[in-house]
Amino acid sequence: MSGALRAPARGRLRQPRGDSAREALLCAAERVFARAGFNGATTAAIAEAAGVPKANLHYHFGSKHELYHEVLARTLHDWLVPMDSLVAEAEPRTALAAYIRAKMAMSAERPDASRVFANELLHGAPVLGELMRTELRATVRKKAQVIEGWIAAGRMAPVDATHLFFTIWAATQTYADFDVQVRAVLGRARLSGRDHARAAEHVVTLVLRGCGLA
Repeated sequence: MSGALRAPARGRLRQPRGDSAREALLCAAERVFARAGFNGATTAAIAEAAGVPKANLHYHFGSKHELYHEVLARTLHDWLVPMDSLVAEAEPRTALAAYIRAKMAMSAERPDASRVFANELLHGAPVLGELMRTELRATVRKKAQVIEGWIAAGRMAPVDATHLFFTIWAATQTYADFDVQVRAVLGRARLSGRDHARAAEHVVTLVLRGCGLA
């Protein structure tokens, strides 16, 4: 990734807009950035993958940097939405299982988004670093407090609430980021719906057991 790539001005995570051409460009950008990286990707290749003229891309996004930032911000936003179910009044087993299943579903349905995100982190998070140090950190702290409340009330076994999130992220995103490794070990040309369902059940069961919720 180019050392010249810098984060745009600080701002809150933006939710994806409903414009169909814009959405097609974001989905195409996920695929192209995942395969070519930021430096290898071109706006021409992204426009071609989206099936739109290159001029349309520049109408919606001022530059490749802006498009890359939007892909990352959208991914982080979409990953945070399922955490909304982690509230004090929820049943811990149900809420955690739902969160894990949502993360597993996103790994299955949007693996390229996860790979772009992972590549950004491997390069030191030059674009998302500020958002992770502010909004992501605040969200995790808030949800960790919910889990700590469940523990204090005797509703689940003692665990490190913050590191529980790291464990869930690692366990769920590996099925996207390291799909090649998983397929090689399982002897698959591609992971089927049954494979993803089996993996989801395994991760849910493992985490719930570790939290005393099996």
